[in-house]
Amino acid sequence: MKVKITRNAAKQLSEVLAQEEDKDLKLRVYVTHKHGDHAHYGLALDKPGDDDVVVSTDKEIDVVVKKDEELLDGVVIDYLYLPEEGYVITNPTKGNTGDH
Repeated sequence: MKVKITRNAAKQLSEVLAQEEDKDLKLRVYVTHKHGDHAHYGLALDKPGDDDVVVSTDKEIDVVVKKDEELLDGVVIDYLYLPEEGYVITNPTKGNTGDH
């Protein structure tokens, strides 16, 4: 499994994780729903379970994903300031670039 976090997202996520009292919590990326060949994604703080794998990123943020969900392999977590501020999660390896 591969997960990429952009520099903008890493800055925002590092601040969130630093404020969290429970240091065992990790960032989770999950599929909110899927249709056709692509999915929509969500973020949460969570602890890994038996059905999960923890992916280390080059931004020193570990990410929890379900190990059997192929649409999570290759996700990119970004943080955009325009047109509106917030996280954007896509999976270009599966053809999901976020616009449809």
